[in-house]
Amino acid sequence: MGHETLLDLAKTTLLTALMICAPALLVGMFVGLAVSFFQTVTSLQEQTLTIVPKMLAVLATIILMMPWILGTLREYTATLFQNLSAYGLHG
Repeated sequence: MGHETLLDLAKTTLLTALMICAPALLVGMFVGLAVSFFQTVTSLQEQTLTIVPKMLAVLATIILMMPWILGTLREYTATLFQNLSAYGLHG
């Protein structure tokens, strides 16, 4: 397996992982900012108020995005199996 092929495989894998994780991470970040703003305005410093909304928002995002996530993983896996000979991994 050549260096270019290996770098292409690594780049594709990392980009796919980033695309799958990005929506949940962005939602968690925005909910965290909103909760922090709310806590600053109200001077309410409760620890459960920070983690529970983020957990629920990330869980809801993952559930809502599951068809897209599975489709993306299916496309990546199909491309990977189609290019096995180029990667030098065939039997």
